[in-house]
Amino acid sequence: MASPDPIRIVSRSSPMALAQAERVRTELAALHPGITTEVVPVTTSGDRWLGDLSKLGGKGAFTKEVDAALLAGDADLAVHCVKDIPADRPLPAGTAFVAFLKRDDIRDALVHPDGLTLDELPPGTRIGTSSVRRVAQLAASHPHLKCVPMRGNANRRLEKLAAGDADALLLATSGLQRIGRGDVITEILSVETMCPPIGAGILALQCREDDTATIDTVSALGDRNAWREATAERMLLHVLQGHCNSPIAGYARSERNGDLSLRACVFSPDGKTVLNAHEWAGPLDPATLGTSVAVALLRQGARELIDSIARSTTRH
Repeated sequence: MASPDPIRIVSRSSPMALAQAERVRTELAALHPGITTEVVPVTTSGDRWLGDLSKLGGKGAFTKEVDAALLAGDADLAVHCVKDIPADRPLPAGTAFVAFLKRDDIRDALVHPDGLTLDELPPGTRIGTSSVRRVAQLAASHPHLKCVPMRGNANRRLEKLAAGDADALLLATSGLQRIGRGDVITEILSVETMCPPIGAGILALQCREDDTATIDTVSALGDRNAWREATAERMLLHVLQGHCNSPIAGYARSERNGDLSLRACVFSPDGKTVLNAHEWAGPLDPATLGTSVAVALLRQGARELIDSIARSTTRH
């Protein structure tokens, strides 16, 4: 049934975020013909800041202004990339996730102007990325390549690549596809080659807990498998108390028969230490699976590894 007032969707003002909001508008229109929606764009401190994210308080820099618009009643619905939402602290009081949309591709993509694959890149090739997860894994698997810091939205990074600031880029496959730039992808890397970030490819819808009208309208957009996978992954990150400088990677996978598995890794920044855990849920619920895999990593020394990274970043 159509809502008498438009549902106001708050979104970061980047092309990627606006494309994500547009997907939600399209899916809502298909579910509720006649519904009206409008986008309320905000520019977050994370979008404005092009330095080291940890100096700005980490990934929460991308959600603070969005949360504020929701809590102030200036918007009814927020659309987030799950991978950008910190799991080491709760959502703002009074808000909740009400749906996780069907998951997109979780893999990373290589963009190289001459079409070379990752294994074909010559020594010294400069890879543009500021992801500690990617840097650690490349240090382990391709130590002859050089990572150069690069932030900004995907369009901006492609411009920097064209300007010669790097020789190649690593970007999220789903992100490039969302902004209609899948054409630049040279190679899609397997999850064995580059383990994805927690929450990769999942969009979450967030509402005020007391806004039952909006919750009733949008919750049907949710995908059960995406919910189970996101729940397991975020619980893993929560138990590990990972932060934006922690090279943590992992993904849950729902099989057709309903089985759920979770694979996760914690790396040292130089890629020399790699902790691995992989479990099947069996009778476990997703949150318990996430906890179990986190405990397996903690037994291998993940706490010391993560804490040592936290201490070293505060000195710089």
